[in-house]
Amino acid sequence: TSLLLMAGIVVAVGLCRRLTRRRLRSHPRLCTFLLEMFSTFQICACTNELCLLGNAEPKPHTGLTLTYGFTVLHGLTLPGSTCNPCGTLQPMWGGGTSVKMGGLKIGAQFVAAVLARVFMHFLWRLEMAEPHFGALSQGCSNPMQTTEVQAFCIELLFSVVFQLTVLRVESINPKYRVHLIALLITMLVYAGGNLTGAIFNPALAFSLHPNCFYDKFWSYSLVYWIAPSLGKFLIFYVF
Repeated sequence: TSLLLMAGIVVAVGLCRRLTRRRLRSHPRLCTFLLEMFSTFQICACTNELCLLGNAEPKPHTGLTLTYGFTVLHGLTLPGSTCNPCGTLQPMWGGGTSVKMGGLKIGAQFVAAVLARVFMHFLWRLEMAEPHFGALSQGCSNPMQTTEVQAFCIELLFSVVFQLTVLRVESINPKYRVHLIALLITMLVYAGGNLTGAIFNPALAFSLHPNCFYDKFWSYSLVYWIAPSLGKFLIFYVF
């Protein structure tokens, strides 16, 4: 049921993106906002559901296999979208994108993060699948299972590795590139998922753990917002 739910989300987002491109060509800003919002919504909604399947047996093989598969699916179905505020910062800082357009995309990403969380909570209330039972009573699921300093360093390191890899594989054929990036993300989740969740995406982190940001805003913003953004700036300055 969970897999069918995520597949339905991917199909629905694909239809919305196609309709947006056809109907809003004459409104580039609105078109850009909606495309980025729909794309980020897909990633956030599917990842919220994947987190419920992380404890499925056999562990951790099921969770890692689903992570790899859906990362490939996102890469193939969401071309042209960054879905990550850190990925939007680079063209803004380098002058390839105006500050207004970059801010529009980042705003769309966080709007999508909130909408995805609200949407998934609605579906979890229906209890269509076994993992949904009790999902709403978790509150802050506390993904940070280490000290704040170590969590900051892990997210910073993972962001640097991820962003550097994305830059290095830009010249590779897209149908192969998406598998390389998916493999990297799966490896990072395996290496640090039990410590910080290996998120390195501020919008996704806010969608997955909003209650944690309410309870410990400064700690979680430092680890899940500032650390990946700092990693992006380090890559920009060094490379």
